[in-house]
Amino acid sequence: MQKYYTRACNFYYNNLSKENVKKRISLPVGGNKSFSFDTIEIITRTNKRKINIKSIDNLPLKIKKKVLIDLNNISKSKKIPKLKFNNLPILMGVLNTTPDSFSDGGKFNKKIAARKQINKLIVDGATIIDIGGESTRPGSKETPQNEEWLRVKKAMSYIKSKKIFVSLDTRKSFVMKKATKYKLDLINDVSGLSYDKETINFLKNSKLPFVLHHMKGTTETMQKNPSYKNVLLDIYDYFENKLKLIRKKGIKHNHIILDPGIGFGKNMKHNITLINNISIFHSLGLPVMLGISRKRFIKDISLKNDSKQRIGGTVSSSIFGMLQGVQILRVHDVNEVNQGIKVFKKLYFI
Repeated sequence: MQKYYTRACNFYYNNLSKENVKKRISLPVGGNKSFSFDTIEIITRTNKRKINIKSIDNLPLKIKKKVLIDLNNISKSKKIPKLKFNNLPILMGVLNTTPDSFSDGGKFNKKIAARKQINKLIVDGATIIDIGGESTRPGSKETPQNEEWLRVKKAMSYIKSKKIFVSLDTRKSFVMKKATKYKLDLINDVSGLSYDKETINFLKNSKLPFVLHHMKGTTETMQKNPSYKNVLLDIYDYFENKLKLIRKKGIKHNHIILDPGIGFGKNMKHNITLINNISIFHSLGLPVMLGISRKRFIKDISLKNDSKQRIGGTVSSSIFGMLQGVQILRVHDVNEVNQGIKVFKKLYFI
């Protein structure tokens, strides 16, 4: 049986978007009238075509039913406890308390440095701080759980007094449980809840929101010739199947964020395809997060113009994601990305 997918495209912004939504020319993304679209791309494994939303009634009944469900998922408001989706995109600032992360390993693994960085991320405009104690760079090996917790604890004990949304970047339920004694609002598990069998039970019992992430293979193997039949649709199906499994395990809430995992078991072509078509994941009805900060695809594209921080490539791809309605951007350089977005909005959002 042929499966159909719906991708929102041809977006409008700010005042023009609000006017179009009011006139029913376009539909909002995530209940936010400042971001809307008037065209969809209907995709199968063999072909795709674009139509204006006004032409949906002309579709065959079976396809029309599927498209209408998807449009409802795209348009409905998104909710994560303690997060507001009225001023998008939300910036998630990265705090690696590791000695070996791919771009900032060793910079914030000491107590004082970690605390200074927490304060800087808050001042720079981060709404979320994502604290991690284990490197998940390509080729990295597992960190013992006690060692990972000791790294994370330095930041967790300090940040509990701050008015900031706290995310924990870990694959281990042991670390998650330890962190609940402090301030914890979100779990960000890059393994897609697959690394530790106890994670789903922890999330069920704690009822914490979490990021559902896609990674092909493990950190040690993920970049060794990754392949897909269709990277976009394969990952969409992965999310759909994983959500069904999560429901069967007893997690009924919708406080879930989707992250297609740029650079986690993907080559440059895969990454570009995902970023170009990131709006397809809105039809799953959940907020979408994009982690593109300092990633290798920026080097692969820019070649001789590459730099250690890759700020230019991070800012441009962040704005590109924002223009497809991505709700959350995970970045290291919060100040620079925030500046780029503010300037773009001022120039464009009239």
